[in-house]
Amino acid sequence: MNPETFYTLSYGLYIVSSESKERKNGYVANTVFQVTAIPSQLAVSCSKNNLSAKIISKSGYFSVSVLHKDVSEELLGRFGYKSGNDIDKFSETQYFTGKTGVPIVTEDSVAWFECKVLQQVDVGSHLLFIGEVLDGDFLDIDKEPITYSYFRNVRRGVAPKNAPTYIEKKKVQKQPSIIEKPVNLQKWVCLVCGYIYDPALGDPDSGIAPGTLFEDLPSDWVCPVCGAEKSDFETIN
Repeated sequence: MNPETFYTLSYGLYIVSSESKERKNGYVANTVFQVTAIPSQLAVSCSKNNLSAKIISKSGYFSVSVLHKDVSEELLGRFGYKSGNDIDKFSETQYFTGKTGVPIVTEDSVAWFECKVLQQVDVGSHLLFIGEVLDGDFLDIDKEPITYSYFRNVRRGVAPKNAPTYIEKKKVQKQPSIIEKPVNLQKWVCLVCGYIYDPALGDPDSGIAPGTLFEDLPSDWVCPVCGAEKSDFETIN
């Protein structure tokens, strides 16, 4: 079977959040969908390996924030490629607390929903939470929601390993070309999250000055978005 046929299915990008015993967490999801109109119910899929799955199970509530097309790489990296076991994702994130006590991300979001879990279904690697919508509203009606297709094809994003749509990427041997780009213009892409290292820009936040070639980056340098190592990068033709 060709796994890329799954890319023809339509998805969006969302941040699903919850809180239990004063511990907040959230993750980037692309499987959020409405299952009924009366009462209004949403279903979300969450990897069993995610801290968020445990928190949603304990609290019985979750929120959904609909991200827009211009969502920052920093926000996607924080909620999509980093674990709540290692960082507090909400310490630098704009949000408010809903009626049920769950955090609701407002940053780079078009709208939000607050839900009460009615069913929890074990589907193998993931848990499917079906929740009744208790509240919701717009945050920025002038912004267009981002689709997973736009994320992949325009933003060149890659699904995290815990995402239900994740497909393992295999490194392809670079084929020699007749005309090579000057080495100082060579850009590199992270195979995990799609971040592009541009030597002309460097990585100032990590202390890497503009003009630093990828080959000259320190051996312990990691992707500023998802934390992947240098070995997870390949050149862009």
